Amino acid sequence: MTPILLGLGSNTERTAHLSAGLEALDGFLHNIACSPVFESLPVGIKSGPFYNLVVSAQTDLPLGELDRRLKFIEADNGRYAPDRRGLPLDIDVLTYGQMTGNFDGLILPRGEILKNAFVLWPLALLVPEGLHPGSGISFAALWRDAQIEQTLWPVAFEWRGVALTPASLIERHPRPV
Repeated sequence: MTPILLGLGSNTERTAHLSAGLEALDGFLHNIACSPVFESLPVGIKSGPFYNLVVSAQTDLPLGELDRRLKFIEADNGRYAPDRRGLPLDIDVLTYGQMTGNFDGLILPRGEILKNAFVLWPLALLVPEGLHPGSGISFAALWRDAQIEQTLWPVAFEWRGVALTPASLIERHPRPV
């Protein structure tokens, strides 16, 4: 079994699409754990706000097959529909074990880990002692030292009746006015 970290995001019907994505992942991944969910302003595109979270899990699938299945989940949620509006569901492989490099166009670890607060903050909360492949620095330390100019805040989100985002985190980091 290979430990993996995945980033999930949506800016249309956010709760429904993220929940559908989690349900689909639960069908073939093992030991799934979810970070808190964050709302953020879009980065690099004009759209409405996103919901993002990170999932840790284990898989027995080779990297290429994992990526193929993630694309099917995205497609099932309308990602590639010709008339889509916004980004219904995006699922990215952030890490696959400690692999580094270019694997048939999939670059690991994913560069967004160090560039986007909506990836790094959830990683720091979910797997604080996890090490960034290549740098060997913990996600908690990377987040502590990050100087990323993005606006995001934790939001209430439930999956299967369980709150993914602790109320105390929402209280400490309220939505900006």
